[in-house]
Amino acid sequence: MSTLSLPTRCTRRLLVWLFQCRPLTIHGQAPKAKRCVIIGAPHTSNWDFIFFVGVTRQLGMTPRFMGKASLFMWPMRRFMLEMGGVPVERSASGNYVEAMVAAAKSHEDFMLVVAPEGTRGGAHKWRSGFYHIAHGAGIPLVPAWVDYGNKCGGLGPEIATTGDYAADMAKIAAFYQSVMPGHPRLAGII
Repeated sequence: MSTLSLPTRCTRRLLVWLFQCRPLTIHGQAPKAKRCVIIGAPHTSNWDFIFFVGVTRQLGMTPRFMGKASLFMWPMRRFMLEMGGVPVERSASGNYVEAMVAAAKSHEDFMLVVAPEGTRGGAHKWRSGFYHIAHGAGIPLVPAWVDYGNKCGGLGPEIATTGDYAADMAKIAAFYQSVMPGHPRLAGII
């Protein structure tokens, strides 16, 4: 699909326009790695997606996101794929981590956004799938953040996984503490 459909072009333009209506200062730069898992945290608002579309567009990135397979049925299939969606089977027998590892390994350019909280409604603990996808595919993690109180956000440095989940999560926690000190939604989650 070399040419984007009209619904995709219109949706992207609308999202960028909405992003420009809420001016936020962007920190960081696009990752050097062409393949990575971008950690979208904290995931507190529907505006997170709009902010992320605006930031990634300004940084020249084309990220992907996971979506349940049922969203990729006709008539939405082309739109979802053009927006960067990667279908995953969320049934008990479906293993989305293995599916995303395989997808990452099969593409030269694969930046996957994952919200480790899994919900905007407040999580007690981050889900670990994002970590296992990055480690299994041998690609770095890139922390992304948005702080609406200070009207800023952006991307952090690439963090290579070592297989020591606790040690790697400590690095991620240290990054988020440096850009969002004392953020109550992150406390106890990482």
